[in-house]
Amino acid sequence: MKKDIQLGLNAAIVAVEALTPKILTVTSAETGDALPFGPFDPVRHRTLEIGLRSWVEAQTSLTLGYVEQLYTFGDRGRHARVDDKGPHIMSVGYLALARPPERTDGTADRTEVGWRDWYAYFPWEDWRKGRPAMIDEAIGPRLEKWSALSPEDARPLRRPERVQLAFGHDNAPWDEERVLDRFELLYEAGLVEEARRDGRESAGLWDPAPNLGIAMRFDHRRILATAISRLRAKLKYRPVVFELMPETFTLTELQHTVEAISGRHLHKQNFRRLVEQGRLVEPAGGESVSTGGRPAALYRFRREVMGERPAPGLRLGGRS
Repeated sequence: MKKDIQLGLNAAIVAVEALTPKILTVTSAETGDALPFGPFDPVRHRTLEIGLRSWVEAQTSLTLGYVEQLYTFGDRGRHARVDDKGPHIMSVGYLALARPPERTDGTADRTEVGWRDWYAYFPWEDWRKGRPAMIDEAIGPRLEKWSALSPEDARPLRRPERVQLAFGHDNAPWDEERVLDRFELLYEAGLVEEARRDGRESAGLWDPAPNLGIAMRFDHRRILATAISRLRAKLKYRPVVFELMPETFTLTELQHTVEAISGRHLHKQNFRRLVEQGRLVEPAGGESVSTGGRPAALYRFRREVMGERPAPGLRLGGRS
């Protein structure tokens, strides 16, 4: 049966506040947590980005600054419901960055708009205090059981190899950029709520581990995983972190923001050496006493670095 296609727009809007990376969500009792989204209207919206900005402002009262397109999500069944005869919805996902969260307003009495810790959706991604226990206690044993199931698919890597690379098993290094790979493995193995909800648990175990994050509407958690992967990668070759910072900041505040996004603990002296060698900041004059200790010097982003080299990011090394 032929189905019409409708184009949607989704925004993963990120901010960092009080050492916490936050995502802006639109929540209702009927649909749960969702990213701000809406259909593209070629009559009202001259471009996709204009349409996205319009929907976000209408739903959240937030005017977006930095925005970049992520990916087009069009898998069959991503919005499916039993006996659904509606159009097939393809969605263009965007990553947007904001300064520390400002107040937002709901669009209706039953809709709540607010900022939420993104580790509430991906708790296994926060390594700032070391390897999360849930990886070895809950995720690992279930993925090992799933890996033993056959037949194998036609992928170049076998299931055990995919698990090893994604979750750092058997002394494999943890790659913080593989957020999407890890979520898709958990979905394929039937370990997250979205797999059961989408009727895909038969392909895996449907043995959900406790506390494997909050499910989101449709495939919005997959879109969010894509956004986190992109942002973590971009930290290393673009100065995007400064889109999340106030005009002036201390080096400690900058380090904590990078740690919040990357999910990694960074050695203080190594981080400061990295910032100084990259010539990413310059003294702003004045000091901050908000740290509760000795006054700390204030800095600002040195914009001239954008014209000095092609990739002025924070080239983070191995885990500290």
